[in-house]
Amino acid sequence: MRLDKSALLKIVEISPLISIDLIIRNIHNEVLLGLRNNEPAKNYWFVPGGRICKGERLAQAFERISQEEIGETLTIQDARFLGVFEHFYQENFAQEPGIDTHYIVLAYEICLCNSLPRLPDDQHCQYRWILPDVLLQVPGVHPYTKAYFS
Repeated sequence: MRLDKSALLKIVEISPLISIDLIIRNIHNEVLLGLRNNEPAKNYWFVPGGRICKGERLAQAFERISQEEIGETLTIQDARFLGVFEHFYQENFAQEPGIDTHYIVLAYEICLCNSLPRLPDDQHCQYRWILPDVLLQVPGVHPYTKAYFS
């Protein structure tokens, strides 16, 4: 169930969000990062991901989020669960002052053997494949993304 902006903002104000982050590796062990268009974490390199909607099973959310974020439907059965992470941001998606964001993140790693010819641009304005040891050194990679590789 998709929420309108005001309903989602109220939830962000009073409750944590549950989301899935996708640590997508290619055959060269590089990880896909996108430069975020939106808050929170705007203008940072971040792994693809998104929130789980009410009434949506994990497997359904995984498929929807992968389709929306990378333009390809991936399945949770092909992924490896990395754990639960918490992300705290001073900002929110609507850029409303005084409302922070708290995410409970389920991180999954998956390897893609094929290329991703056309990546969506609504959440990320650029993409790059980068080796984990290199991304740990790049200042523009968000600390929460770095935490997946520390």
